[in-house]
Amino acid sequence: MTDQYNSKKITTVDGNILKDLILRARLIMRLMNDSRVNGLVKLLPLGSLAYLIFPIDLIPGGLMTVIGAADDVAVMWFGFTLFLELCPAEVVEEHLVQLTGKITPTPEGDIVEGEITEVE
Repeated sequence: MTDQYNSKKITTVDGNILKDLILRARLIMRLMNDSRVNGLVKLLPLGSLAYLIFPIDLIPGGLMTVIGAADDVAVMWFGFTLFLELCPAEVVEEHLVQLTGKITPTPEGDIVEGEITEVE
């Protein structure tokens, strides 16, 4: 198995941040339903959402409004990113291909040498 990070495969779609967020949300939903992903890893996005919903905060929003909201966003981002990193790379790649229809090229290993002949 090669040492490839999942985050290098998940890039922005045409430089559009909104499309990228939608793609990541759909990818996370598909990975949460995939039985090949470890159950403990699936707790990361659920824990991130629970942190957002429940009133227990590291930095209360009433004390420092901007920083209070920023820590919620940071926990969500960290939980979702760590989830994508800990999922098996081949499973993430499979779901990305299904979502985007684009196959990411690999540096080597998937190249088949051949010759082209034109038949009339």
